[in-house]
Amino acid sequence: MTNAILGAYSYAEFGLCCLAFTPVMGVAKLLHRSDPTQRVPGRWMRRLGRLTTNLSPLWKFSVVGERPADIDRRAYVVVSNHESTADPFLLSFLPWDMRWVGKEELYKNPVVGHLFRWGGDIQLRRGDRASVIDMMRECRVTLAGGVSVMLFPEGTRSPDGRLLPFKPGAFDLAIAAGAPILPIAISGTRDCRPKGSNWFGKARASATILEPIETTGLTAADVPALAERVRGRISEALGKSIEPRPALPPRAAQVDPGEMMTIGL
Repeated sequence: MTNAILGAYSYAEFGLCCLAFTPVMGVAKLLHRSDPTQRVPGRWMRRLGRLTTNLSPLWKFSVVGERPADIDRRAYVVVSNHESTADPFLLSFLPWDMRWVGKEELYKNPVVGHLFRWGGDIQLRRGDRASVIDMMRECRVTLAGGVSVMLFPEGTRSPDGRLLPFKPGAFDLAIAAGAPILPIAISGTRDCRPKGSNWFGKARASATILEPIETTGLTAADVPALAERVRGRISEALGKSIEPRPALPPRAAQVDPGEMMTIGL
């Protein structure tokens, strides 16, 4: 009974926070509509994530590790494992600006869809090559403007907590843009909202900032090895088992970036 009451409260406070932030984020989007990095609207979106988390009696989140000293001046491709729909709330506590790549379905949500748009994040229609190419272009513009981008290379939430194979899209992006990879290891959010659940659970979760990995000098041929290196580093930090990585298509390293991103995302 107590958990049901707390869960209902969490839904209510989240809805009220969204309503309170709607006019503010609408104004922020209007004032900064010409900024290709959407830095300020993104800050408001992360503030919303932190506020609603701090108001919830069910979730206790923390960030472990040091952020890169140059992340305010140099853009990174940030990647993490994906345990739960609570992951974005936890990642909102990371102390730097980012634009996130999110699946199109999130933007269709009647409650938060317009907030995703006003927050300046990047929409992706999975399996649609034109959408993937547009997303790739938007990410590269953002990185060139000095703002990091955030992707989940598993492509979906893990149903059982094990680390799924990493798709190559994020790593192709990093190499093409000459940006370093910043791995993040998420632990504990699966208890907040397991895959397939519409209810909230009580949990403590953390995001561990790992050592960055440079991509200078790498080419498309290095994408599979880079993806596996990052996956191994996150797996080691989590102490989790990982699913075997399927073989990439034989000529995956030679396809054009748009096709690679379609394969990857």
